[in-house]
Amino acid sequence: MPLHLQIQDLLALGYSVVSRLAYVTYIGLALRRADAEPVARGAGAQAYARFRRRAALLMYHDGVAFVAVCLLTRGTLDLPLPLAWRLAGAALVALGVAVKLWAAATLGADGYYWRDFFEPETRPAPTIAGPYRWLRNPMYTVGYLQTYGLALLVASVPGLVAAVFSQGAIIAFYRLVERPHYRRLYGGAAPTARRRLSTSQETG
Repeated sequence: MPLHLQIQDLLALGYSVVSRLAYVTYIGLALRRADAEPVARGAGAQAYARFRRRAALLMYHDGVAFVAVCLLTRGTLDLPLPLAWRLAGAALVALGVAVKLWAAATLGADGYYWRDFFEPETRPAPTIAGPYRWLRNPMYTVGYLQTYGLALLVASVPGLVAAVFSQGAIIAFYRLVERPHYRRLYGGAAPTARRRLSTSQETG
């Protein structure tokens, strides 16, 4: 599998890596701070709204950077049976996107953007729904297959490297920030937004 990398390919990869680091570092630090120093009651909604705007901006930028590195470095990997690899890549894209959207719909917008870090009273009750019936963390596992699929679809070496780095970074965030938070709140159960605990249920 000969590689055809030039300096601009490495620059595109570097930009994608920096974009991912910016996104994961921001959400990691912001959520850990919110977890360690809860805001005053009533101020959580404002803090969450501010966090969500910034996180969404960095998330979308990171997604664009990843797609850009794949497209800008297409054809840098010579694959045997290229049609078969492209079909496999398309299948991975379809599967990854489907699972990620399913998981996001199960979590809801508030779960997707970690609202309970800022407003604990909105935390979802742990339940098994959607892809969480079969996968502990579909969002960060199968939900990342589309990144590998896109890189294979366009035969991009930097795209594959960026995919590995992106998934590794989000899994590190999960283990360092998300998992300790949910273990403390739910005893290790993964929450979803299918059913919520009301204040009366929590205190009654």
